[in-house]
Amino acid sequence: MSNKKVLQPEQIETLIKTLKTRFEKNTNRHKNMEWAKVESKLQTNSEKLWSLKEMEATGGEPDVIDYDTKTEEYIFCDCSPESPKGRRSFCYDREALDARKENKPENNVIDAAAVMGIELLNEEQYRNLQKLGKFDEKTSSWVATPTAIRKLGGALFCDYRYDTVFVYHNGAQSYYAARAFRGLLRV
Repeated sequence: MSNKKVLQPEQIETLIKTLKTRFEKNTNRHKNMEWAKVESKLQTNSEKLWSLKEMEATGGEPDVIDYDTKTEEYIFCDCSPESPKGRRSFCYDREALDARKENKPENNVIDAAAVMGIELLNEEQYRNLQKLGKFDEKTSSWVATPTAIRKLGGALFCDYRYDTVFVYHNGAQSYYAARAFRGLLRV
């Protein structure tokens, strides 16, 4: 039996339609890109479609934000106005989750992203996303944390307030109802 994460044909059709509608509605995020080329890549990559479905199902509203000419990959990112609702109240990583003695959150962002098959945005990617719109004006999103900071028990998160991206720190074991994480997927 295969462990591949595959969607049924009707799920693919629904997801493609949703992604196409979002792509056409937000042309400022992907200037000079053609949907037909994006869709062609998607149709040949069932595991990436599964990851996009997971991004969509958890409230991420994924959309194309870039194209990597070196790898010839389209880059999808969570573009929901606020942090994805289905990924909130998670601490940063497994170590932080295991360290909590009481009131453990349901999950951690590193494991959740891995299961979904997506990358956690880093600070630079988060800042670049903010050039395409205003995101996290009421919420915040965990971002990939440098090893040195994580070794000391911390983790980074960002938000957008006062027309500025702010980067903050918290203990990696903390979690909040208004904090999730944004992911990135290369197709």
